[in-house]
Amino acid sequence: MTGTSTSATATSSAAGTDSDSDAGAPLRVGLVGYGLAGSVFHAPLIAATEGLTLDTVVTSNPQRQDQARAEFGDGLRCAASADELWDRADDLDLIVVASPNKTHVPLATAALKAGLPVVVDKPIAGTAAEARELAALAEERGLLLSVFQNRRWDNDFRTLRRLLADGALGDVWRFESRFERWRPKPKGGWRESGDPEEIGGLLYDLGSHVVDQALVLFGPATSVYAESDVRRPGAEADDDTFIALTHASGVRSHLYMSATTSQLGPRFRVLGSEAGYVKYGLDPQEAALREGGRPATRDPWGVEPETMWGRIGAGESPVTGGGRPVPTLPGDYPAYYAAVSDALRGTGENPVTALQAAEALDVLEAARRSGRDGVTVTL
Repeated sequence: MTGTSTSATATSSAAGTDSDSDAGAPLRVGLVGYGLAGSVFHAPLIAATEGLTLDTVVTSNPQRQDQARAEFGDGLRCAASADELWDRADDLDLIVVASPNKTHVPLATAALKAGLPVVVDKPIAGTAAEARELAALAEERGLLLSVFQNRRWDNDFRTLRRLLADGALGDVWRFESRFERWRPKPKGGWRESGDPEEIGGLLYDLGSHVVDQALVLFGPATSVYAESDVRRPGAEADDDTFIALTHASGVRSHLYMSATTSQLGPRFRVLGSEAGYVKYGLDPQEAALREGGRPATRDPWGVEPETMWGRIGAGESPVTGGGRPVPTLPGDYPAYYAAVSDALRGTGENPVTALQAAEALDVLEAARRSGRDGVTVTL
């Protein structure tokens, strides 16, 4: 039993193309933020996408400006403030917001009001209500508003979607998804801040990914139960969280996100009426990007060794070699911005809508309440 999230928005825009004559010109992108998200994910993927060009990077940090120019050339513009983008909105075709979480809503709002389509890193907002307000503003302005949920293009997720589409597992009864790390000492910074305004903690960081994946695979949730803890000495925000979802489709999802996992579990364990699928290890694309690998220069991209393939079977243990190996499809983060480019040109759909992101935020807000109050929340 599988399903697909049904919320969507038809907003797309060819903003920045003044006439049919320049319809094939690269769309100029302004990237706000050049920390982890901006430098490791967005900038390299934008630069690798045919039809897009990285025009401007916004960061007030001189070292990060130098880093950006070193990789993308002296022709790259750098700005200290996003206000400089609004002043030259006519020169740009897309804004990408990859700054700290608390700035997502105000920056996306400013970009839309300046007449510019927007991609926002996850989570798009701190609440589902804010996400829906942004979606309404984008629809009112006739502009694309998309959310960067790159984990929909993870190798294991793509492989699992293929297995479900082929009916290889029968009716799915239980979905287990783990995004676990062993980081016994907090790094600090806004991502681990206990200030609610920062929208930090693993629930909104890794939880944005695992919840989105569960909803894409098995449809809307009807109830949410969560356990959320702050385990590490000196930590301020949740670093060990579990969410149990009951989907309207009947599937139950158990989702784990942790920085305190001294022994890592399987990334996916999916149990169906005919077979189960177990997959260990993370998609290799993030590690490749962090190491300086780029889709244009590393061929093949997103491919993992056979030793990491998941296994499918019934009544057998994959740990002892039971079941049969399933070739893992290549991960494909570049597909996200390729889809954004098509949507801007009116030849494709928005790959991840703000309304889909709002559905995930409904779950995250319910999980926060459940973890705080020790109750199961009905949606």
